[in-house]
Amino acid sequence: MNKIILFLALIILSSTLFAQVQLSGNQIDYSKPKEYVIADITISGVKYMDNKVLIMLSGLSVGEKVTIPGDDIAKAIKNLWKEELFEGVEVSYTKIVGDQIFLNIDLVEQPKLDKFSFRNVHKSEADDLREKLGIMKGSGINRNLLIRSEGIINKYFIEKGFLNVKTNITEVRDTTHDGNYVTLVFDITKGKKVKIASINFEGNESVSDVILRKQFQETKTFSLYRFWKASKYIESKYKEDLNLLIEGYSALGYRDARLVSDTIRKINSKFIAIDIKVIEGNKYYFGDIKWVGNTKYSSEILSKVLGIKKGEVYDRQKLEKHLYMDMEKGDVHSLYMNQGYLFSNINPVESRVNGDTIDIEIRIYEGKQARVKHVTVKGNSKTHDHVILREIRTKPGQLFNRADIIRTQRELAQLGYFNAETLNVNPKPNPADGTVDIEYIVEETSSDQIEMSLGWGMNALVGTVGVSFNNFSIKGVTKGSEWRPIPAGDGQKLSLRIQSNGIYYQSYSASFTEPWLGGKKPTSLTLSAYSSVQSNGLTKGDVNRAAMIISGVTLGLGKRLQWPDDYFSVYHSLSYQNYRLENYANVLSFKNGSSNNLSYTFAISRNSVDKPIYPTSGSDISTSIQFTPPYSLFNGKNYGGMEDNVKFAWVEYYKWKIGISWFTGIGKHKDNQKLVLFTRAKMGFLGYYNEQIGYPPFERFYLGGDGLSGYSMDGRELVGMRGYTNNSLSPPTGATVYSKYTLELRYPISLNPMATVFVLGFLEAGNSWAKLSDYNPFDTHRSAGFGARIYLPMFGLLGLDWAYGFDPIPGYPGMAGNQFHFSMNGSID
Repeated sequence: MNKIILFLALIILSSTLFAQVQLSGNQIDYSKPKEYVIADITISGVKYMDNKVLIMLSGLSVGEKVTIPGDDIAKAIKNLWKEELFEGVEVSYTKIVGDQIFLNIDLVEQPKLDKFSFRNVHKSEADDLREKLGIMKGSGINRNLLIRSEGIINKYFIEKGFLNVKTNITEVRDTTHDGNYVTLVFDITKGKKVKIASINFEGNESVSDVILRKQFQETKTFSLYRFWKASKYIESKYKEDLNLLIEGYSALGYRDARLVSDTIRKINSKFIAIDIKVIEGNKYYFGDIKWVGNTKYSSEILSKVLGIKKGEVYDRQKLEKHLYMDMEKGDVHSLYMNQGYLFSNINPVESRVNGDTIDIEIRIYEGKQARVKHVTVKGNSKTHDHVILREIRTKPGQLFNRADIIRTQRELAQLGYFNAETLNVNPKPNPADGTVDIEYIVEETSSDQIEMSLGWGMNALVGTVGVSFNNFSIKGVTKGSEWRPIPAGDGQKLSLRIQSNGIYYQSYSASFTEPWLGGKKPTSLTLSAYSSVQSNGLTKGDVNRAAMIISGVTLGLGKRLQWPDDYFSVYHSLSYQNYRLENYANVLSFKNGSSNNLSYTFAISRNSVDKPIYPTSGSDISTSIQFTPPYSLFNGKNYGGMEDNVKFAWVEYYKWKIGISWFTGIGKHKDNQKLVLFTRAKMGFLGYYNEQIGYPPFERFYLGGDGLSGYSMDGRELVGMRGYTNNSLSPPTGATVYSKYTLELRYPISLNPMATVFVLGFLEAGNSWAKLSDYNPFDTHRSAGFGARIYLPMFGLLGLDWAYGFDPIPGYPGMAGNQFHFSMNGSID
């Protein structure tokens, strides 16, 4: 049908063009071509264009020879049509003198667009349409533009479920301009949203309608209970769902299933019905699976990796997935690719069909092992090559290994310097010499962050300002050319932070991390220092001044491990803190004196999450112990009646912490837009060596709230928990043991690295206790709620949650129930 319409259109166009080329008058004999010299060219019909320019655009010129009849005049008409400025073009002659001809070009100007507007739509819809139309002031108004605009507008609303949309376009002459300008008014009648009342199937004898409807990902029937997927008919999505329907049949063993017909039936102005007729065919099962051509691996090993047994329901997709694309459990092709067999080929063939049983012969061409020749990086405009190359696991001279490529992409994503969604790799095989060049493609994104927050602590607002340069270059500090605006590209991290509420509290901290100490091994070095002063606001020297001054330094050393696997890492740190009290009795049991805290921390962790901002798979497991020397066990002192300022001159304790997190992608979603189930459990315990000393007044846990508010004045650890106010789930002096459990369901709105946005719903439970003997992991405070996270490169991960705490806190009304929480960089974790 389309071909017939096109053919008729060409005939009409050809006839029109021929008519335009015919020069009026009886002095020309069209049966005998004759050559004329153009004596003059005039222009008629135009009002706002320069005649000389129009003659130049036609390609004709005075003194030029033209053959009539011939192609010269037709070419001139085509030249003018090509400019898309006219609604009509006609060439005629006014007179002929001998071999000289006088021509006139008669033109009908197209109006130009001055502005356009929309009627009967929301402002947001109008803004979207302006962007989609892409027309601007000065554009020529022709039939093609009007038809195209109408199509774009209708398609926009049809995809929103307005199947009955109509667009009327009115041209209003603009009298305020001297030129030929018009205003376009798009009068849009959206009509009522059309929903899918039912999806009906015919011919399905073995598979129920319910199962078949579930195959559709985007085309859903109307239901009052389904709010997460709109019931609207979008033709392109519907066609994709029809393919999924057949794929669903195939997965159930019906390899011969096919679609006979589908009909969209209008019920009324609000609802349509979809009627689909199918032929199921027979149900098939796997028979014998035979391997041919394999020499590297035995048939037994390949069958074990394939994981399909005789008698299973025949599923071609499952077969191909286990052969080529099972990234989670491993597939047969990966087995070869990870050993350098880049040029290998695996081809499954249905060798025999016996009733309902299909025998498979898998033919393998192993080829030669390929070695990596060149490794290059493309797209890094800020990060230096050596920072990327040290994370790459494919090295020149090594056997090609697909697992190393996949792991390299993860490591580059974990750096946080690049857009994780656009990381790509481009292998370039060279079959002639058995090598492969590998090109990694990255896209830089901002990784530096600014922190600005307000919190509440000690009955006062506390302001925080901080900055983290996460791709810093200390070498570039002395080079003026590297300040753009700060030296960057060497993968180092520099953080500076100030916290204050005015004259009563000030805190300063700085840290620097070199992730590859020496540049050859992934051994990190971290140095940090901090100092804080909390006082009653009086100046130094005032006899009534009360103050606590805290200062400290930390030296940390981290290392990636190769065993038990290379997701493991260890971290060691040595930390010293000094607490000096001057007439200060608001926190500790003594008001004058000094306490020293010298501790060592050992942590071991395993992190296999795939991406840092919105992980969809993997886990993060960590455990640590922090301890001080047991001074009281070897100094021979009696601590029974000792004053606290002497007892805690050198603090002693040990502290265990453990955290376990899992990320599980759920369902089939396009473009990595995955629902993610996030589960986590955390626990901490603070212990002592000597009963005469007991628990230290420092390093305690405070559970509840956003994890942001409060002073870090006594080494306390703030643990956020939604549904309750800050620190409300711990004793006033802090807890020595706590546990917390989280279940979150996340869904991404945008994975753009410049503004990653996802929403979440959660259940949470936790509690803390003053001493270990009171600990009961099942005695928890519970909460539930929902929230949103947005990652902005400059500010990090920002969050807003609403939560409801179900369990009131005795004696403290208002600390549970409806609560809103603001978080920064995972402070609620």
